[in-house]
Amino acid sequence: MTDTPGARDAESVSKFVESFAAQLVEAGMQRMPARIFAALLSSDEGAMTSVELGEQLRISPAAVSGGVRYLAQQHMVSREREPGSRRERYRVQGNQWYEALTNREAVLKRWEAALGEGVASLGAETPAGRRLAETLAFFEFVDEEIAAMMERWRVYRDERFGNTP
Repeated sequence: MTDTPGARDAESVSKFVESFAAQLVEAGMQRMPARIFAALLSSDEGAMTSVELGEQLRISPAAVSGGVRYLAQQHMVSREREPGSRRERYRVQGNQWYEALTNREAVLKRWEAALGEGVASLGAETPAGRRLAETLAFFEFVDEEIAAMMERWRVYRDERFGNTP
């Protein structure tokens, strides 16, 4: 570690980034987006340019571009222009987990609709229809629980960190 208050040891940061990225990969995220996300999350500003990400992670601009595209699609990072520049900065917000999880609601609704159609098509009394009905009930349950959990999270976050976006 360094002796300067607030300074960060680059090797320690790198170890954290790779360790946390490995955990994200273990949970199912692609390796490059996981590394980029961990690097952004661990940066003091919560934002970095493509060049900064490439240098820190020792990856190509194409790898940065692909990883950021995936993360943006998952609502885990946002793009912003640097004032007076054509360069983009990629930002992770403090509420990225909340955003990523709540944006899954649309996916759950589509799955529920498809499963409902499947139950109707196969017949609720057939073995396959019953299996689809149980799967549909599970996703309906999860959808309701996520909504309630997200409301409890907002209250908890506000109590712990103040009213932040």
